[in-house]
Amino acid sequence: MISAERLRMIAFWAHDLNESEIEQARRGIVEKTFAKGDYICHRGDRLDSWTGVVEGVIKMGTMSSSGKATSLAGCRAGSWLGEGSMLKDEPRRYDLVALRDARVAQMNRTTFFWLYENSPAFNRFLIRQFNERISQFIALVEYDRMLSAPGRVARNIAWLFNPVLCPNAATHFDITQEELGLLAGLSRQHTNEALKLLEAKGLLRVERGGVTVLDLAGLAGYGE
Repeated sequence: MISAERLRMIAFWAHDLNESEIEQARRGIVEKTFAKGDYICHRGDRLDSWTGVVEGVIKMGTMSSSGKATSLAGCRAGSWLGEGSMLKDEPRRYDLVALRDARVAQMNRTTFFWLYENSPAFNRFLIRQFNERISQFIALVEYDRMLSAPGRVARNIAWLFNPVLCPNAATHFDITQEELGLLAGLSRQHTNEALKLLEAKGLLRVERGGVTVLDLAGLAGYGE
């Protein structure tokens, strides 16, 4: 288990819980570390916990039967994911892979369902989370079919700064071009070219080891 202070530090949704809900939640969470390239879960696994990213970057992705890999989304520190699989009690429909050394928090099923059944604040959070994920994956279908490389990079960066899924994120994020390419499904060269174009348009600033977002709305709507 973790402390109440630690819970409030790693889970933004915890700030809306009352003290009894905080106590229940903290008792059901453990933290684990994963090395770069490690699978946190494979598609088809029954990962019996809800997952939060404490440190690092996690990629949600899948692979078709023909071997084509598809990136679904990147999740940075502060993001929580997997609530749909928990509620439906079904195997995961995607892989979770650590793009760099990562630390995650895992809430057990019993605790998740206690909050689901007893906490109005937690349920309000889940509704916001589901709505935002639906919008995200509708946009994923759109950009996969319609957007160029700069559009893909722009949307993936915007998702990392999504104010609903990861509120209070700073405008700068340490991420390598290799990691961005893995999220967008592009080579490092094409990612580099896309970043230069987005920087020239004043949407972001490329810095050593990361990017600073200058126009989040412009990135989110790039290519429309």
